[in-house]
Amino acid sequence: MPSTNLKQSNKAQGRKTEDPNQEVFALIYCRVSSQRQADEGHGREAQAARCKDFCHTKGFIVDKVFTDTATGGGSFEENRAGQVEIIKHIDKYPFRKFKVVVDDQSRIARDTKAYITFKEQLKNRDVEFASPNFTFDDSPEGEYIGIVTQAGHQLQRQVNRRQVIQKMKARMEAGYWPFGGKKGYAITKDATHGKLAVPTKEALEILKPAIEGFATGKLTRKVDVCRYVVEHGFWTAQSPERYIDKMTAILTDPFYAGDIEYKAWEVSRRKGYHQGIISSETFEAVQKRLKNDGLGKRIRIDLSSDFEHRGLIVCDGCQSHLTASWCKGRTQKYAYYFCQNKTCEYFKKLIPRKDIEDRFDTLLKGEHLKSGVDKVVLAVFDKIWAYETSNLKYQDIVSEEGIKTLQDNIRRFTALAGAARSNGIREAYEIQVDEAMTKLKALKERPKMSETDLSVPYQTALGKAMGLLKSPYATWKKLGTHDKHELFYFIFEAKLPYNPNTGYQTAKIQSYTRLFQDFVQQNPLGVEMAGIEPACNRGAPDGSTAIAKFEV
Repeated sequence: MPSTNLKQSNKAQGRKTEDPNQEVFALIYCRVSSQRQADEGHGREAQAARCKDFCHTKGFIVDKVFTDTATGGGSFEENRAGQVEIIKHIDKYPFRKFKVVVDDQSRIARDTKAYITFKEQLKNRDVEFASPNFTFDDSPEGEYIGIVTQAGHQLQRQVNRRQVIQKMKARMEAGYWPFGGKKGYAITKDATHGKLAVPTKEALEILKPAIEGFATGKLTRKVDVCRYVVEHGFWTAQSPERYIDKMTAILTDPFYAGDIEYKAWEVSRRKGYHQGIISSETFEAVQKRLKNDGLGKRIRIDLSSDFEHRGLIVCDGCQSHLTASWCKGRTQKYAYYFCQNKTCEYFKKLIPRKDIEDRFDTLLKGEHLKSGVDKVVLAVFDKIWAYETSNLKYQDIVSEEGIKTLQDNIRRFTALAGAARSNGIREAYEIQVDEAMTKLKALKERPKMSETDLSVPYQTALGKAMGLLKSPYATWKKLGTHDKHELFYFIFEAKLPYNPNTGYQTAKIQSYTRLFQDFVQQNPLGVEMAGIEPACNRGAPDGSTAIAKFEV
């Protein structure tokens, strides 16, 4: 509201300011620049105390104290909630006479524009500043001095900011991370390096195997990585799908490989002094997987059975996702897909849902294994099944050894507890006995795979796998919407480009059947099957190298 309309504003709000005997209510405003200052220091309390003493000297009635934890720059509407609350409080009591009391002019803001804007808001409400350290004067000379002083505060803030950035940039260029700890890291004080980022136990035991699993393909998509870390307690507050953006930031950050990079300040990637949780080779493998358009794609949380293909199809003209909605006709509603990219030649070109679904069904029906390829699938399945069953039987041997070890420990701890001279030592041994007994019970209750008939689950799993590979269309039709999205990323390597005129662009589509068929064309059946999937790092119980797990 312009200052020329001040009298009309006061009249409209019922504000009375002409009475010199009217009581003055003080609204104390205190600000510190950071949360650390608020948590560890007493700056706001000290400011409030000085302002209250000043108010008592002037005879002001202390009405309320407002605080902010914010930098001195930026507009008050966006950065300083305390100042916004001051405006609301003044408007709530239009008949009171207020003064906003600050310890120092710099506490209002260290930004000239923000200072003038806030002061103008108060002036329109006939409210002035007051301070024990600065005399606010509405005369032309006073206004000039106030603005010049505020410009000095702004200059000081900008110079300080520049110096801080220069120091932090220099530290980054030396190989140190100068900001707060990243997820999975804690900042500690090192005698040689000063503040140093150190990986936490959770990062080494949960995040590290999750990233490595994504790099090797054991965890296929980013949502699978999120699900792994959530199940193991690295994140706990939300469902795995909610952490995809955070996981993407981790997977693309070379910091977790022990490097420093900050493009915003033109700090190129270099070796850092902190410990990485993954190797550089693993990081590069992750980047290659992320570049593959079909990997790491999120499954929509708001899936609708009305539009099952939404989120799986992109526009052939601009590669943007096709969205979908119902359109109202004269007598009924019609379902359409369309592109929302205004720069695309197919922008808002309606594609009937029936065309999308019918052509997709036709595409799926064409996705089947050619003659002879099923032999490769069977060979791969048999090899993996043999490895997994041999590994399970090997676990039986490990369990038997664990049972013997626990029984020996129980006997030993029991003897030590009986010979203990103090109750404290005896109780400690008894606790060890109880823990060993619990583990022993769990191992004894574990079913032995060597005594289990695996022929039935083998036939069932093989039948499902071959059925899916031979006829994905039949499997697709049996599934719900969410399961269809899961299956989609097994069948196709990338989201499908769709042209409103010609349909799906099959030349751009890669699928699992082509992978099998290309393998057969290039390799005889006698070639080691690890050519289909990377060899697993761990060895089989018999000492041979086994291929990675291939789940269907």
